[in-house]
Amino acid sequence: MKKIFMLLVMTVAFTSVSAWANSYRYISAADVKHQVETQENVLLLDIQVKEEFDQHHITGAVETTAYPVKSETDRGKLATILAQAKTSTEPIIIICPRGAGGAKRAYDYLKAQGVSEGRLMILKGGQAQWPYNELLTKK
Repeated sequence: MKKIFMLLVMTVAFTSVSAWANSYRYISAADVKHQVETQENVLLLDIQVKEEFDQHHITGAVETTAYPVKSETDRGKLATILAQAKTSTEPIIIICPRGAGGAKRAYDYLKAQGVSEGRLMILKGGQAQWPYNELLTKK
């Protein structure tokens, strides 16, 4: 009985630590809108594929076309902005199609490359849920 209890406690502890270790910071569209409108220093890092970026992106966003950030080729596209990301102190907001897996992989990559996690955020809901058309650049 004691072994079962200890196993249960260890399982709960491991699960809690794993969930905490994989947490991500999100930012709302309203907060990003405020930063863009007030011209706060922020790096809007857009990872959408080229076709989607060309259709619509937040004005001022840096195009990387790194989505889905699964391959070395995708990560290499993020490497092009790595020097800027490492040397600046501005917050980095990752914009992906829906604010999910691709954004998390970009976040993890940048963090692994030495970018402070305190500067990394993901646009909640991604480009798909961006409600402010007046701040979009469209073709």
